[in-house]
Order: sequence, then C-alpha cells, then structure tokens
Amino acid sequence: MLSLSEIQRGFRDALLAKGTALDRHVVPAEGIDIHRNTVLVSLKTALRDTFPVVWQLVGEGFFLYAAEEFIHTHPPARPRLADYGGEFPAFLADFPPGRSLAYLPDVARLEWLMARAIGAEDTIPLRPDALTGIAAGETPRLTFHFDPSIAYLESPWPVDAIWRANQPGVADASVSLDGGGGFFEIRRHEDLVEMRALTGAAFAFREALSGGATLETATEAARDAHPAFPLAEALRDLFRDVAICGLALAEKP
Repeated sequence: MLSLSEIQRGFRDALLAKGTALDRHVVPAEGIDIHRNTVLVSLKTALRDTFPVVWQLVGEGFFLYAAEEFIHTHPPARPRLADYGGEFPAFLADFPPGRSLAYLPDVARLEWLMARAIGAEDTIPLRPDALTGIAAGETPRLTFHFDPSIAYLESPWPVDAIWRANQPGVADASVSLDGGGGFFEIRRHEDLVEMRALTGAAFAFREALSGGATLETATEAARDAHPAFPLAEALRDLFRDVAICGLALAEKP
C-alpha cells in the first residue's frame, strides 16, 4: 500500500513533470487533464504577475512557452503562489530561445527582487544612537541586520531604464542598451517599492553588509571600488535611509 507522501509525489509529478507517465495505482487518469490545466494556468498567471516587464518584452507566446518549460523543471516548493518564481531569472539565462536577449535575466532578477520586497515582513528600524554603546575598538566587528525588503542588483544592462520604459502609460519604450548598466538598491518604503542607483563604492559597502560582512570587511570592499570612500558618511546614510533593524558583533577570530 502506498504512503500518503508517495501518492502526493505521484500526483504532483502527473500534474507538472513533463512526459511523466501516469501510474493508475498512484493517480487515477480520470480528470487529470483538467487538474493539470488548472495548475498550469495558475502558475503561469503567477509568473506573469511577478514578471510583467519580461512578459511585455518577449510577448505572450514566448512568455507562456518559457513559463511552461520552467514549471515542468521547477515545480513549486512552497504553498504560496507569491513565493513562486525565484529561479525564473536563472532559468531564462540558460533558456536557448532567449539567449539573444542577454539583458532579459537581469530584468527578471529586478522584478523578482521587487516582488520579494512587497512581501517582506515589517521591521522596526534602529536609531543612530544604537551605535553609542559600541566601544571604538569593537566597531570593526560590527554586523548589521538590514530591513528584509532591501536587496541589491548589479547589472551591465540599463535594467532600470528598461523597467521604467515598460510601465503602463509610458509612450516611448525605446531604450539604448549601449547606455551601460549600474548598481541598484531595491526596497519597500511604506507601501511602495523603490529602486535607486548607487555608486560602485556605496553598492559594495551596502551589499557586503547586507550579506553579513563585518563593518571592516565591507569598508575594505568599498575602498577597493573607491579609495576615498567616506565611512562616517556612509554609516549616517544607512540610518537616514532607515535601512538597519539590528546590530551584532562578530566573533573574534
């Protein structure tokens, strides 16, 4: 007798795994096509809602074809549709029909980070005086917990201009791909998702800190990008931007 988990896996594979033969002992054939179509439509709709600019750039036919191929190879791992699609940008980077659109994966990465920002939990930002209790000799070991909606994206393509040009109501959707890329911070502020360009040094500093690096390591990364990186000003900016929600000290080596 099959276990519940075996039955569930069989049903999932019958719905989503491309070319999977049905085992009549695991999944009854009657009505399976109806269920499969319902699931595929739901997942394609979720992907379209998360990646509307990608849809706009490639058109309905290409997007639905790519989405179905993605669904077959990357079935949902969580029950919430809002959590689905995180692997789609990487999938597009390796998707043979889309290889001529070299900028497309980074546009998808931008849209995923925006969707992630919308669903991030609310936190209480720290005030600058949270640093007053840290001894001067301990500051190099400081680590920072960022607002969970904040993420960083570096791209060689003008993904910000591409995204803005493909918003509803924009008359001129032309963008020069020769304009170069940039360094971007994405976050939610109140009920809106914001994207802004950063300098290379500021990006290196904030991205390193957001990934758990110590203040010392993040400062070194920033000064690799710009030797005159102003650390005190950068710290003030973090608190001004209400980006920090927690502090800790890394263990001594």
